[in-house]
Amino acid sequence: MFKVIVELFVLYLLYKLIFDFIIPVYNTTKQVKEKVGEMQSRMNEQMKQEQASAKSTQTKASTKPNREDYIEFEEVK
Repeated sequence: MFKVIVELFVLYLLYKLIFDFIIPVYNTTKQVKEKVGEMQSRMNEQMKQEQASAKSTQTKASTKPNREDYIEFEEVK
């Protein structure tokens, strides 16, 4: 009789371990991996956009800037 009670208790602990710890940890890690993948894809898209805007800015910057763009200043010692 005592052996059956111990086996039932061990099965209960195993059940609690699996359904209250292992499965939630697995689901959480899966969600975190998905979110990290989404973030990486967004960062890659942002980098592509920045590179494209940098190229367009670079072509604009190659033209001679206006004299009005510069501010003269005197160095103070």
